[in-house]
Amino acid sequence: MAGDLNSDGNDLHEQHEINVTPLIDVMLVLLIIFMVAAPLSTVDVAVDLPVSTAKPQPLPDKPLYLTIKADRTLALGNDTVERLSLASALDEHTAADRNTRVFLRADKVIPYGELMRVMNLLRSAGYLKIALTGIEGTDSEPVSVAKPASRSDPPGQP
Repeated sequence: MAGDLNSDGNDLHEQHEINVTPLIDVMLVLLIIFMVAAPLSTVDVAVDLPVSTAKPQPLPDKPLYLTIKADRTLALGNDTVERLSLASALDEHTAADRNTRVFLRADKVIPYGELMRVMNLLRSAGYLKIALTGIEGTDSEPVSVAKPASRSDPPGQP
């Protein structure tokens, strides 16, 4: 407890107030730590990746990610890129090094044909080292089988 220094003589009175200055200091330090650490723990491009049971491979120091989002737009790193300018954007990011491995990520709602179209764009741009990425999973997870399209289903819908 704190004493009142404004009292006369040896008679110190107790103060019933909490000293909140150390608490505020601790809270400000924690706030700064979380403000610095939060952006480091977030995903840059939101994409719902499929699950893979393959053994994880080590990543390079600065991997180059090409992402196919659910709306079929492309993102190179964090930047959205048009399909027509993909080759020039790749050359800009890799300093025209065609041996750079491109990590291709696709949302799990993207059809296989769309994935192949983007891989063909990469191949035509001269980037032949393509790695597909996914989420690590287990063998016990069920595998869904797409039903054949009926005449009432719109084209392109399972």
